[in-house]
Amino acid sequence: MFWGVGGILASLPRAHYVNHPWQIRNGEYKPAQLAAALRAGFLVPETVITMDPAEARQFCTERPAVYKPLWNTPYRDTDDKAQQVWVREVNPTDITDAVSLCPHLFQTKVEKSFDVRLTAVGAQLFATRITSPELDWRRQQDLLSYEPISVPNTVAASVAGYLTDMALVFGAFDFAVTSSGSWYFLECNPNGQWAWLPSALSDPIALALADQLEKGPNA
Repeated sequence: MFWGVGGILASLPRAHYVNHPWQIRNGEYKPAQLAAALRAGFLVPETVITMDPAEARQFCTERPAVYKPLWNTPYRDTDDKAQQVWVREVNPTDITDAVSLCPHLFQTKVEKSFDVRLTAVGAQLFATRITSPELDWRRQQDLLSYEPISVPNTVAASVAGYLTDMALVFGAFDFAVTSSGSWYFLECNPNGQWAWLPSALSDPIALALADQLEKGPNA
């Protein structure tokens, strides 16, 4: 079905995609995101992607570090209960030789004051401050609080550069913001969710998406 219908939908002449399926696929790779973020001028935490346990241990010894999955990795435990790999702090002693089985991503921990989910629809930016007691705010969403927040000009310029670089119209960006006001790029989901936000924050995004689909890139 995907190879047939998906290929047809991705090949429509003069269609305005939000986003094109191939660009969604390309934009989901974490290493590509980090490289594009650096090119766009974002602040990016120091990162290592490695299969070498010794390199991973050294990286995590030299700085407070977190482990992040390279892909959405839901799985089930021995009791068939759904599980999720969350972003979490990691100590060098946590790292076993099993790291050598596949690439793993380790990143400097950002000492954040809060998180930001920034949803970009073309040139329109909708940023929400997220306050959470968790390192990974997705873990306990019932404890979150939300409020709109303005976007610094430098961040807005980098968002525009990132979208152009990755050939995206839409992007759901995640940032960790420090007490000094520095916005650190964490990732950009090219097909990210937004309707989970309170209606006062999600309704303007819905309208912006409708304008994009109706009016095209000049919306």
